[in-house]
Order: sequence, then structure tokens, then C-alpha cells
Amino acid sequence: MARIDSFFKLMSEQKASDLHLSTNNAPMLRINGDLVRVDFPPMLNDDLKAMVYEIAPEGKIKSFEESLDVDFGYEVPGVARYRANFFQQKYGISAVFRLIPSNIQTVDDLHLPAVLKRFPMLKKGLVLVTGPTGSGKSTTLAAMIDYANLHRHDHIITVEDPIEFVHRSQNCLIQHREVGIHTRSFAAALRGALREDPDLILVGEMRDHETIELALTAAATGHLVFGTLHTSSAAKAVDRIIDVFPTHQQNQIRTTLSESLKAVIAQNLFKTIDKPGRVAALEILVVDMAIANLIREGKTHQIPGMIQVGKKKGNQPLDDAIMEHLRNARISPEEAYDKSLDKKKFRQFLKEPPADASEE
Repeated sequence: MARIDSFFKLMSEQKASDLHLSTNNAPMLRINGDLVRVDFPPMLNDDLKAMVYEIAPEGKIKSFEESLDVDFGYEVPGVARYRANFFQQKYGISAVFRLIPSNIQTVDDLHLPAVLKRFPMLKKGLVLVTGPTGSGKSTTLAAMIDYANLHRHDHIITVEDPIEFVHRSQNCLIQHREVGIHTRSFAAALRGALREDPDLILVGEMRDHETIELALTAAATGHLVFGTLHTSSAAKAVDRIIDVFPTHQQNQIRTTLSESLKAVIAQNLFKTIDKPGRVAALEILVVDMAIANLIREGKTHQIPGMIQVGKKKGNQPLDDAIMEHLRNARISPEEAYDKSLDKKKFRQFLKEPPADASEE
């Protein structure tokens, strides 16, 4: 048993999502979104380095010492998996561990809209899940991959850095690849995947020009591709993909994206007030002919309006999702107001509305 495993046991007992270990500081846990200090002495650089090096693969230690930060996955059998990140800071080494639950929650378990069950059943195209770091993108993706695993008879390849949720092959054959261990890069894995007879490809992060281009190619050539981006809305996800490319390529990319993009799920997490925990609010864009035309013509600023009028097709404005949580007393009016797009809809619920309403 590694020395650090006692902290993972504490995470489990406290229902924490993250563990922070930092030189010259006591360990801290993130519980329901807030950092809480553990009753433990501040950790010295050499002691902390020895502790975290004990669980790191040799290649990852070498990579960290060369680049000064690194990601990898770590599993405590019978407890959970963790996404680990080491980085160097002013006073020494720091490490952050994100809990990845062993049990994969379903779309129904997570109380996600039923339309999310349609996306894993598509035969081809691109589905994006977007949101800030820590917004639950991986959990939502895992639920959709789980649905495909149960309802399709196909080949699924996941490419992640690191591997997060581990799916057991059921009706599908699922193969997990970790960047830096099983493949050199997202782009290399995607190039290889096109020769590996996949039906569904999960790209853990579409972070560069080459990866995005290969994902679009896969989606356009008869594969279903799921990917993530760090954007706050569906429209911004579209713009982000197009802006990655040089100006002279953007018209062609708009056309390719308009033909390949099937859906965008943009989500954020809210602290719950009815019970300890957090709940996701989703903006959902289902791409139809009208929205495809907006993408092709560079009129992405009109997408929010199309989401609003296309609710019967499965579209869901973010503010509608926030309002549902608020009316069901799951979240506070203050957080609803803070994270909403149209502030004036939520101002009436505040006990002390801000004096400056200029943002409305």
C-alpha cells in the first residue's frame, strides 16, 4: 500500500472530489466545490516528492522532470481511479488528484435530459461536450458511452490523457488508450483509429489544430466522434473550432463542421442546497439544417436564438436548465443569478439584488 493511499481513503470518507498536496502547505480536500484543509502538518518538498513519486510510472517521472508538469491515471483497487497532475511551483512540487468513481452513472442516474440518449446512437458525426474545468464533462461523456455500450454492438475506442472512467465491454468492444503510455499523442491515436475499424471514437480533449482536423475527418468519413472543449456555450464551441484554423481554411472548415456537427452540450455545475453535492445545468444544441446553415455562413451569433425556438427538437437553453433547478429549490438564487446568461430573469429571486444592473 502506497503512503498516499491513506489520503485517498480520507477522500472517500469525506466524499471529496479532489485532493491537493502542495509544498509547505497542509493537504486540502475539495468537498462540494469548496477547499477544506486537512488536519495534517505542512508537507516539505522532499517528503511530498517521495510520496507522489511512489505511485507515478517511471516514464511520467522522467516527463515531469523535463517539462515540470505531467498527467497520469492512478487506481486504488476496490476504491477508485484518480486523475493525477504534478506541477512545479515557487516553493516546490504540488500534486492534484481528481476522483474518478468506479461506478459509472447513467443518463437517468444523473437526471440528464433524455435527448442525451439519442446522441450515442448516431451512426456518424461529431458530438461535443463543453464547459470549464471541473464542470462534469467526463461524467456526462461516460454516461453516454455507457448507453452506447449497452445499446449498440460496435467497436468503441477512447483516447484520453489520462484514462478516466474505465468501461467494461458489454455489447460493445471498448478499448482505452492513454496518451503518453499507449499512444504518443491524440493526433497519432486518431490517425491510427481510422485503420482500427472503430464505430465510435472518444477524444478526451480536442486541444490543437491537428487533433481537431483529424476528429472532423473521422466524423465526416462515417464515424461517430465524441470530444470535449473548454468553452462556456454551444456557439463559442463552434467558433473555437473554426478559429483554430488559418484564415484561408476557415470557409472550408465551416462547411465541413456544418455537415459533421450533430450536437453540442455545454454544461456547468452548481452547488445544491437541498442536499450535499452538485448538479449540472446543460445548454443543448441539436444541429439541424437551419443551424448547419448558420455555421456554414458564419452566423454563429444567431445560434442562441435558434436554441430558444427549437426546444421541441431537444434544444435546451442554459437559463431554462438553471431556472428548473431554482424552481425545484435545488440551487441558490445567488448562484443561479451569477451563472445565468440573462440576469434579469433571475434578479427577482434575489433577496438583495445588485445595485448596478448594467449587466442586464
